[in-house]
Amino acid sequence: MRNSRSRLRWGGAGLAMAGFTVIASTIPVYAANSSGDSKATIAVDNAVAAPAADATFATDQVAADLAATSSTIGSKVVSFVQAKGTSYTFGVYADPDLGKVIVETDAPARDVAALLGKDASQVVVRKGKVTDLFSRRDDVPAFWGGAGIRSGGAICSSGYTVANSANTRYQVTAGHCAPNGATEVTELGNRTFGVVSGNGLPSKDMELLGGQSYGSFIYGGGVNSSTGYHVAGAGNPVVGFTNYCHSGRTTGENCGHTAQSVTATVCTSSGCKSPVAAFTGGVLPQGGDSGSPFFVGSTSGTDKHIRGHVIAGNGTTSYAELWNNVAARYGVHIVT
Repeated sequence: MRNSRSRLRWGGAGLAMAGFTVIASTIPVYAANSSGDSKATIAVDNAVAAPAADATFATDQVAADLAATSSTIGSKVVSFVQAKGTSYTFGVYADPDLGKVIVETDAPARDVAALLGKDASQVVVRKGKVTDLFSRRDDVPAFWGGAGIRSGGAICSSGYTVANSANTRYQVTAGHCAPNGATEVTELGNRTFGVVSGNGLPSKDMELLGGQSYGSFIYGGGVNSSTGYHVAGAGNPVVGFTNYCHSGRTTGENCGHTAQSVTATVCTSSGCKSPVAAFTGGVLPQGGDSGSPFFVGSTSGTDKHIRGHVIAGNGTTSYAELWNNVAARYGVHIVT
């Protein structure tokens, strides 16, 4: 699970045609605070010369050694999270007053011991969870897949991050979520998530969101989760596999989906799309989950592999655009 970064829910009517519902819902517009975390300003009395304590500290050899140890442990922690996911949280810093490196974490003692190694004598471990002030429904940059996004009165979910040959990053979502040129914002925070381009309707239910910072993670867990998974690859689903997952703002993370077809056709009020994946089983997507990632886990570890994104359903069968179609249309690769 992801670097913990906390974010309501309301129901809404989807668009229906021929028994199918486009998985986007309509919500009332709520006023939201568009500002980020405020930063306090410290007043300094200019009549008193401030001592250059920072310069003295920077040249102190003990402090330099402490900072080096902190950096080494921090690098190990980053590698651990990249390999194991973000089920556990960490905070690492040098405390000059104690003359120790502080490691704040909720990871098991054996994992912490392995990360500290020979530097353990220079470390004070404080047990606890470090949390970000954001969540799936109130995302912050770098934005992740599976987050709640809205444009006008329609609400959807973000999908996953891709990049073109120039390494410009975009977030993929469903094409019926907003037209070209529209701005998608975060569901609760009203932060600009991205501007729509490349809308593929009526035949391809996909579009790109650009202009912001996008990370290689997708949200996991419940609808107010602030944790997620690292994306390690992408490809098309396989018919008959029984444990595909989706992760959207309405239903959260749910697995146990069986791919019934990768050559299906689905026609809704936004047009007919083919070929797409048809899947059944488990807790299926609902209104507002459109655009959310359709994925599978690794055989080991917590990395996830994208297989497409959710576009429609009727409560019994759901449909997803295929990863290969996204890659071919936009000339993009998955960001890992």
